[in-house]
Amino acid sequence: MPAVAAPAKVLVTGANGYIAIWVVRRLLEAGYTVRGTVRSPAKGEHLKKSFESYGNKLELHIVEDITKEGAFDDAVKGVDAIEHTASPFHFKASHPDELLGPAVKGTVGVLQSALKFGTDVKRVVVTSSCAAVLQVVGDPKVFSKSNWNEQSIKAVEEKGKDAHPGDWYRASKTLAEKAAWDFVAKNKASIQWDLVVLNPPYVFGPVIHEISSPDQLNTSMDEIYSTLLKHSKDDQTLASLGNAWIDVRDLARAHVLAIQREQAGGNRFIVCAGSYKWQDFGASALPKGIPGASKAPGVAHMFQYDVSRARDVLGVDQYITLEECTKDSLEDFKERGW
Repeated sequence: MPAVAAPAKVLVTGANGYIAIWVVRRLLEAGYTVRGTVRSPAKGEHLKKSFESYGNKLELHIVEDITKEGAFDDAVKGVDAIEHTASPFHFKASHPDELLGPAVKGTVGVLQSALKFGTDVKRVVVTSSCAAVLQVVGDPKVFSKSNWNEQSIKAVEEKGKDAHPGDWYRASKTLAEKAAWDFVAKNKASIQWDLVVLNPPYVFGPVIHEISSPDQLNTSMDEIYSTLLKHSKDDQTLASLGNAWIDVRDLARAHVLAIQREQAGGNRFIVCAGSYKWQDFGASALPKGIPGASKAPGVAHMFQYDVSRARDVLGVDQYITLEECTKDSLEDFKERGW
């Protein structure tokens, strides 16, 4: 499909979320018109205020429940591209279905609506996750676009509620992404758009969605806050525990590039700034932990990712540094009086 250039209209689902509002911002800055879905009029007030300078370049559409059949039918009408970001990411569920249902039904639902009513849609971009890519194998491993997290799906299938909550979330992302690709394959003859999937790891960086206290932080930024400002991890944990990350601003930029690059269609992109130990965040911001421990000989990063496709096709060849991400996040907390 051809690239979707500004001033085209782009639908952003869950537009008031941590990642989504940055996508909205980057799209508006690039000259696009944005239609954002929110669960209620009240949820959209912060968006209106934040982007009031763009006037009618931002419009809001109410989708109360993304799991309902036809939830996005009206939202997709008249848009040229869709950025689907709405999916739960938290560890507060009491049953895996609380994550699996919204993730899968929301993703398939927006694709079904695009098939039926998205007559102008040329591209759909879905935010998946490295959770749909990785597997816990016990040794350091570099994962690529060809890897799938069958491990977590199997754990939930076999253990259900007794599976680790981390597997609940990882299974939800894997199943949702698989469902998206399956939908496209099954409806190839009738769809007029193509699919792009972005797979980020942990997403950190400044918060611009509406929150009034630290307990309202999204899951990833809550961990930054508790680690750096509430000293929730001991020195050994700081030095040994880690994962991979990307700054939310880089992820939002990748979302824009995903509709601008014609050759991106039909691809799955891992977008990742690198691996980390929690010590690396602390060392770049606060005098705590064990200096240099995370870079000592023999310290391994269990999750590493091949980002060559994002570099070569999307043009994502530079990432915000860990130091800048940490600095900006801490300044954001400080400005909020936290």
